[in-house]
Amino acid sequence: MSKRIVAFNHKGGVSKTTSIYNIGWMLSRNYKVLVVDADPQCNLSNLILGDDFEKYYFEDSTKHHNIKDGVQPAFAGKPFPIQAVDCFSPARAPSLYLLAGHANLSEYDAALTFAQTSNNAITTLQNLPGAFSELIKVTENKYSIDYTLIDLNPGLSAINQNLFLSSHAFIVPTNPDPFSLMAINALKNILPKWVLWKKNSVELFADSAYPLLEGEPKFVGTLIQRFNIHKGRAAKPYRDNITEIKALISGEFFESISRVGMTLNSEQYTQDFIESGYCLGEIQDFQGLLPKSYQAGVPVFDLLDTEIGEAGLVLGQMIKNRNVFEERFQLLTNKLIELLQYA
Repeated sequence: MSKRIVAFNHKGGVSKTTSIYNIGWMLSRNYKVLVVDADPQCNLSNLILGDDFEKYYFEDSTKHHNIKDGVQPAFAGKPFPIQAVDCFSPARAPSLYLLAGHANLSEYDAALTFAQTSNNAITTLQNLPGAFSELIKVTENKYSIDYTLIDLNPGLSAINQNLFLSSHAFIVPTNPDPFSLMAINALKNILPKWVLWKKNSVELFADSAYPLLEGEPKFVGTLIQRFNIHKGRAAKPYRDNITEIKALISGEFFESISRVGMTLNSEQYTQDFIESGYCLGEIQDFQGLLPKSYQAGVPVFDLLDTEIGEAGLVLGQMIKNRNVFEERFQLLTNKLIELLQYA
């Protein structure tokens, strides 16, 4: 069975989409990976579709193969089941599959909110809470997916709650700034409430066409991203914020989510990972490699020397930086694979 990982932080600008894109691409070197774009901004879809982005949503052959149209049978009360959609794969990553987003996905939020708070009193709504999980499941089965990564929008919507709870594990992306600390403080209260809702609702929806995924999402680490480097380490004031984030994650945040079964045990995390503040990786700013990545349609670590398009010392430094990012993402995906066997 495919393992599902969601990257979630209701604070915007913490590189959730970039994280899903890079981790998914790296994992697809050895596994079949599904990336799910559940953000109406569709930035993940744009990254992967590239020049075909607009065409994808207007051509008859592809315009209905997205997350919104995929769950439409449940939300429109259609008399036929949810079916797998056709997924796009980039030429340079043929084992990476995109379940594309849709700009109007949030139209379903009101109905889903009602369905998740009605305690199954309205039978016409009973299939909605499990619809997104069903769409992901049948699409996973279609492509024999090993790992699924879900990108959410920054917010606390019913759709975000639903997809978060439809996952086996979750990552908390952060930036080293005071607002990330505020967001983590909020998440330590919000996420346990979401899980408690699920624990109380699994049986209510057990007889629906699309039951809820059993179990609680397990915390598999945080990412700290988008900071500058000075003399080989994070520049001040980033260093202080990184230390504070790790202390908050490994302290109050971890204690809060552990009370509702959202953590693995210490042996499964390993001592070195615990001592790192449960940090999968510290990823500095991509700087000059980022526009070249966008132009080539690949992550920074997959850029060819010719695609960097520089010469001399500049080329040498950029190749060195590219290789650093490749090593960082390889290490963090290896750790993620190790943790997911327990989720």
